[in-house]
Amino acid sequence: MDWHAWHTAYDDPGSRLARRLAAVRERIRVALDTCPPGPVRAVSICAGQGVDLLGVLPDHPRRGDVTARLVELDPRNAEAARETAAAADLKGVEVVTGDASLPGRYTGATPAELVLACGVFGNITEADIARTLDHCTHLVAPGGTLIWTRGRDEPDVFPTVCRWLGERGFEELWLSPPEADFGVGAHRFAGQPVPLEDPEAPMFTFVGYDLLRRRAG
Repeated sequence: MDWHAWHTAYDDPGSRLARRLAAVRERIRVALDTCPPGPVRAVSICAGQGVDLLGVLPDHPRRGDVTARLVELDPRNAEAARETAAAADLKGVEVVTGDASLPGRYTGATPAELVLACGVFGNITEADIARTLDHCTHLVAPGGTLIWTRGRDEPDVFPTVCRWLGERGFEELWLSPPEADFGVGAHRFAGQPVPLEDPEAPMFTFVGYDLLRRRAG
């Protein structure tokens, strides 16, 4: 999969990805709007070109409060995110080129008031989704927001992810409607951060939705 070329689907306003992006950006705006006064930390797991967060920050009243760390393995996507952040003069945005599955990549940037896991859960196994949600209990600050995505194709894991989040102390804020052809969720962490045991133990293995689909078939 060419993950750089994959981003071109966002340019088609009628595409499922573009509709999902619009929903994610709106949830980001709401999350930033409701953050208490003061510094706001944000992280993005498998950030791609950062089109979600970097599509909101330039015009948001809280842009000056936000420090963000975007972690992306593909160097072309990471460079595109850096260029976008620089063009918008977002000095608080740091783009890290590296394996986003390693918890240590987020040291110093978490627990964060806003954590994005968009385009992640559809590309990893269900066991790894659950493991990543375990890690979200130390990535997300108490009262912070986790925004995540997962396709609604069968087998539909979206309701299961919601249940797993509830079991880990997350409260539902907003879910995309079932009839939508994409899945977006926003949950508030109502618990307390869990200490990170091993920063070098991966949260997940990025498989890719195409390979996962072939395995399921």
